[in-house]
Amino acid sequence: MSEQLLQVRDLKTYFYTKRGAVKAVDGVSFTLNKGETLGIAGESGCGKSTLGLSLIRLVPPPGEIVSGEILFEGKNILAMDEEEFRREIRWKGISMIFQGAMNSLNPVYTVGDQLAEVFMLHKGYTKEEALEESKKLLSLVGIDPSRVKSYPHELSGGMKQRVLIAMAIALRPKLVIADEPTTALDVVVQAQIMNLLKRIKMEQKTSIILITHDLSLIAEIADKVAIMYAGKIVEQGTSEQVYENPLHPYTQALLGSVPRLHGELKELTWIPGVPPDLLSPPPGCRFAPRCPYAHSRCREDPPTVEVEKGHQVSCWLYLKR
Repeated sequence: MSEQLLQVRDLKTYFYTKRGAVKAVDGVSFTLNKGETLGIAGESGCGKSTLGLSLIRLVPPPGEIVSGEILFEGKNILAMDEEEFRREIRWKGISMIFQGAMNSLNPVYTVGDQLAEVFMLHKGYTKEEALEESKKLLSLVGIDPSRVKSYPHELSGGMKQRVLIAMAIALRPKLVIADEPTTALDVVVQAQIMNLLKRIKMEQKTSIILITHDLSLIAEIADKVAIMYAGKIVEQGTSEQVYENPLHPYTQALLGSVPRLHGELKELTWIPGVPPDLLSPPPGCRFAPRCPYAHSRCREDPPTVEVEKGHQVSCWLYLKR
């Protein structure tokens, strides 16, 4: 039986604005075992990135984690003070590959200086020792070690992304959160980045949370899949369960919009309407205004039903099952 690494219980993260609270993450729960990869998918603005930032406690103001629990190796990391969390968990236990490599690196420092900082702050290395470790890291992710002297603008988009991955795995964390790691990269470089993540998972036994809107990327690497819509997880299960037997109408619509290279050719579908305003989301099921199966009961919050072991869906259609 796999050992549980992360358990998230009813997590809520809101952004408080003059117009009211934006419910970016609103009651999210899931578990992740050691060595597993969880893919989180959904439309832009559904709360995927905010969820990732919540797990590493870096939600920018006016965002705030309102309630819930995040248990990492049995410890509720939300109960830790900031210094304890920074010293024990952030980057040593949980690290993050931030979205947008172009903007995540400091343009006025060399790549080596930015990588070395991790070792100097967390392990107390001298600058020389830290730079030597940085060279090893660059080599590990497929970049010539001499690039420690390069500035970010001297690197290609794919190389910048590899630097961010190197930074994230510097302290060999047990969990890496990868937020849109292939954004703005061409398909060849995307494949290289995904192969790198697979290798890190295999060689370092690292658990990964992959946040993306690209369902094909998740199918390639994930053991589990969680589908998010308007701040909530509407369906989750193993990759086989979700891809071969999608239950929630939103999951079905997402998969119906992806072209297939093999099997029966089907006409691509699209989802009418737009995602709800998270300042004042609709009552009950948030997908109901766009759902072809919506009925009067959908004005109430749907229950979470376990249709088969490990396969859960939040939808009134499956209550009797």
